[in-house]
Amino acid sequence: MKIIKKLRLLVCLVCMLMATQAIAQTQSQPEAYRLYDSKGKSITYDQLIKSIAKVDVVFVGEIHNCVITHWLEQKLLESLYKVHGKSLKMGMEMFESDNQLILDEYLHGQITGDRFEDEARLWPNYSTDYAGLISYAREHHIPVVATNVPRRYATAVKEHGLAYLDSLSTEAKSYMAPLPIRFQTNESVEQGFALMGVMGKNKNANPRQIAEAQAIKDATMAWRIAKNLPSKFIHFNGNFHTDNHDGIIPYLLQYKPGTTYTVVRAVRQEDISHLEEDYKGIADFYICVPEDMTTSY
Repeated sequence: MKIIKKLRLLVCLVCMLMATQAIAQTQSQPEAYRLYDSKGKSITYDQLIKSIAKVDVVFVGEIHNCVITHWLEQKLLESLYKVHGKSLKMGMEMFESDNQLILDEYLHGQITGDRFEDEARLWPNYSTDYAGLISYAREHHIPVVATNVPRRYATAVKEHGLAYLDSLSTEAKSYMAPLPIRFQTNESVEQGFALMGVMGKNKNANPRQIAEAQAIKDATMAWRIAKNLPSKFIHFNGNFHTDNHDGIIPYLLQYKPGTTYTVVRAVRQEDISHLEEDYKGIADFYICVPEDMTTSY
């Protein structure tokens, strides 16, 4: 009888183990992100770095409040620095061109962090999302280019149109792409504005002038990148500035023909086990993050 009881106990334990394994197999392990190429094929981080290291300019189209994207931006910068060393430069939409001097002074240790943060008109999420990039650049002497047009000029275009820029001083014009810029519509931006009811609170704004305001940003970012080539360059910007190889990119090719580039785009999906069809083709590589991932704001 004791042997039978022991056998029954053993059978129960085996069944419990098998049941536990079956449950584990049906529950997928949580993932923070996956990487895909333009066709939706899953790739490794090493494959991504090997591909993007070949081009002149790497655009990272980010989701501004996505913590995983910002963490990977840091890793991309570190990995590209290991490949390119002193030939690498970094550009950021988050810094406006008239703050280049303040940025350089901080990077070179000529002013304190407090003074830099007080005077550089930093984005509200700078400390959580961008300070690490600047700190790494400062430590490794990577030049950082403030690529965006000063916001006051983009606002002026939104209110008055591109022609208004002609009335500015020579010094003011030095902070933007050469005028006149060849206006090019950015379909991603226009679709975004349409979804938001033409900027929500700005529903009465002129759609053409809003598009022109985005164009002066795109053109200026492209101009500032072009002025810092030839080199290896990584640029961080909102995804709509480079979706469909639009926005900044046509201007860059106008200012610096023959520049090679690639676009890495952040996306958020409910299920990251595959890349959704709607995203395929709008970038060269994707950082795919779960929709329920924590955000920085």
